[in-house]
Amino acid sequence: MRTHLNPLAVVRNLGILAHVDAGKTTVTERILFATGTTHKRGEVHDGTTVTDFDPQERDRGITIFAAAVSCAWDGHRLNLIDTPGHVDFADEVERALRVLDGAVAVFDAVAGVEPQSESVWRQADRHGVPRIAFVNKMDRAGADLDAAVASIRERLHPAPLVVQLPIGAEDTFTGVVDLVRMRALLWADDGTAEDVPVPAGLRDAAHERRRSLEEAVAELHPGALEEFCATGTLSEETLSSALREVTRDGDGVVVLCGSAYRNRGVEPLLDAVVAYLPSPLDVPPVRGTHDGEEQERPADPAAPAAALAFKVHATPTGRLTYLRIYSGTIEKGDTLWDASAGRSERIGRILRVQADRHAPLERAVAGDIVAVVGLKSACAGSTLCAADAPLALEPPGVPEPVVSVAVESRRAGDTGRLALGLARLTEEDPSLVVRSDPETGQTVLSGMGELHLEVAVEKLRRELGLEVNVGRPRVSHRETVGRGVSGLVFRHVKQDGGAGQFAHVVLDVEPYEEGGFEFRSAVVGGRVPQEFVRAVEAGCRDALTEGPLGGHPVTGLRVTLTDGSTHVKDSSDTAFRTAGRLGLREALRACAMVLLEPVVEVTVAVPEDAVGGVLGDLAARRGKVTGSVTRAGVAVVTATVPLAELFGYATRLRSRTQGRGTFTARPTGYAPAPAPAPVATPAR
Repeated sequence: MRTHLNPLAVVRNLGILAHVDAGKTTVTERILFATGTTHKRGEVHDGTTVTDFDPQERDRGITIFAAAVSCAWDGHRLNLIDTPGHVDFADEVERALRVLDGAVAVFDAVAGVEPQSESVWRQADRHGVPRIAFVNKMDRAGADLDAAVASIRERLHPAPLVVQLPIGAEDTFTGVVDLVRMRALLWADDGTAEDVPVPAGLRDAAHERRRSLEEAVAELHPGALEEFCATGTLSEETLSSALREVTRDGDGVVVLCGSAYRNRGVEPLLDAVVAYLPSPLDVPPVRGTHDGEEQERPADPAAPAAALAFKVHATPTGRLTYLRIYSGTIEKGDTLWDASAGRSERIGRILRVQADRHAPLERAVAGDIVAVVGLKSACAGSTLCAADAPLALEPPGVPEPVVSVAVESRRAGDTGRLALGLARLTEEDPSLVVRSDPETGQTVLSGMGELHLEVAVEKLRRELGLEVNVGRPRVSHRETVGRGVSGLVFRHVKQDGGAGQFAHVVLDVEPYEEGGFEFRSAVVGGRVPQEFVRAVEAGCRDALTEGPLGGHPVTGLRVTLTDGSTHVKDSSDTAFRTAGRLGLREALRACAMVLLEPVVEVTVAVPEDAVGGVLGDLAARRGKVTGSVTRAGVAVVTATVPLAELFGYATRLRSRTQGRGTFTARPTGYAPAPAPAPVATPAR
């Protein structure tokens, strides 16, 4: 085992990211097997994997909940999170990426970059998480490393740095040439690897690939460029060091290949994780705020404690809160300050997580990812810190839900249990929202997609034994301004004894192409003081919650305050906020408003003989086909379809293709919805 000056240098916090069915969970299983953490290889199709331990995950054969595991390799500790690949569970990926230092992106060697691969890649870009790529399923018919690398270059736009040359293809894939060490690794049928010289028949190809790798690295790394220009080549040490720095900076992505199912390529992947992905010491100090001032906390066990809760899991034996510790040390029995809720929390127990199994710890230090027991109210996004050094870290963003269903208990006596169950669901998954419909009195559960809501309702049934009735899914519409108004005058005057209220505003409302909401003030001469301008903006934001078409949230507009006036006694923040709210509502009623509906990009993979029926079905669902390619007898059709038209599509697709078709969908925003048909007036 290597010795290191700082224990944090041997920690790697990484996630496994990919499109659904690219092999993330199998890669995680083989990592656990290769590191000796497990002694039997789990299989997704058998329901025996470590990280897919939830009954629903095993039934459906997909990852639904991000699962954390810990293992050791070459003297390093790897804290690993296996994330979902389905778009409905993107919030699980978002919360995991918020606390990770690096990631392995898994790609299918046949399909290359798939839609959800692209989505999770963009999520990692937003969080600045360095990645290496693993092209999986090299043993499948049609596997092509070069084509997969080309799709990475074209669709994801990093510089792919391929450090391996496959030996054999498809059924004959038996090993790889390591282009950094210029050695070959050959795997036997039992998964054991042998380190041998590069086979004679591959030496020319290996030297050519090594040359291309050196040139690509020299373009990205000044030190490597200097050595390359001086000597015409790069040493193994320079190449490894440059690959590490280029990966950390995000300028390039190291690409490896293998077949996780056949246990080929896992050991080099672990070596690459250790060699190229950053430790907690290599990432910038975490930033937070206290009293409006930004502060930094170094990854130092001796610094004041600061940790971010990124996941809550309610188990039959208690409430588990998953923490990423950024600085300091926490011990069993410590009392920490919840900066988000403004209250103290006591750490009952600290656990090293192995998916659904746990090992007790006495303490956890900066760089660790652990679960703790005993927290009463800390939720995903809460900051736990030392009481004498408070700090609030930025929580992960929570996406707005797009699909809703009405839920009710079948038995009248279960209403209270249903409310508790829904509260527990939203505590564990912040992307689920529960509200009461003021018009119907129904309880409405909203989430990121049809499958997301199915899983949530099934959890109520399985874990709490609740019998639940579920209504038809409905999408969340938005409203926007098609044609604006100028110079709308609104006066808010109220006099009912005592101090009155007076506010006078003049508003221009226009469409805003970038989406969202923008407020500007063009008032001159101080006719509306600055503090009242801020109150008008706050009032306008209040008015955005309900539009005039159907009470949907309003987006995509710019409001300009052009004029106004005040009263020496009766003007106040409250009066101008009310004027902003009521004035914008009146302005929106005068605008030409457009109803928006959520749309998704659908990628359908079907046999060539079924393409006609699938295209017709997409057209009937108001879909617009944007692309179609054929790979190895399988047609891949891409289309933009309104989300409301996709309910029940999985069943329809299976019936049209005799079970041979699959599809994935990812949100792309909102588009104008068709106007409702006019109601005919009966003739008199």
